[in-house]
Amino acid sequence: MARMSLDLTVNGERRKVDVDTRTTVLDLLREQLGLTGSKKGCDHGQCGACTVLVAGRRVLGCLVLAVTLEGAEVTTVEGLADGDDLHPVQRAFLDADAFQCGYCTPGQLCSAVGMLREVGEGWPSVVTPPGATVSVSSLGPDEVRERMSGNLCRCGAYVNIVPAVLAARR
Repeated sequence: MARMSLDLTVNGERRKVDVDTRTTVLDLLREQLGLTGSKKGCDHGQCGACTVLVAGRRVLGCLVLAVTLEGAEVTTVEGLADGDDLHPVQRAFLDADAFQCGYCTPGQLCSAVGMLREVGEGWPSVVTPPGATVSVSSLGPDEVRERMSGNLCRCGAYVNIVPAVLAARR
């Protein structure tokens, strides 16, 4: 079993960890670092419950090997808030009652944060009209649904997730 030492930043805290080279980001976070917010839903990259941010971009923690994170900055759901001050997306999810059982919520939150950043940088999606300029202010329900489609909710809380993401953009 091959092992490797990694230096990375998790939720703003510099960490040095020793990992088996086959360890996924999700397993590193949950099993070695005790950050259990990110969930192991399908373990095949199909549900999005394990979504975290690496350098601000959305990744599926169950599919990414931890050894690829040397020097990286990782943000989990535990790192979104600033102390007792919730991230605007977290606040919007609470205000809109955008969860039921809560199992998918950490991945939904991280995905929404990453998605809003992508929109802010002008990234188009499949439903963006050709030649249209993408901005946070022009984000509509169809764009949110498409951009969040990799995050599944078995309870069906989508009816409140989309409005929460739209509220958080403000």
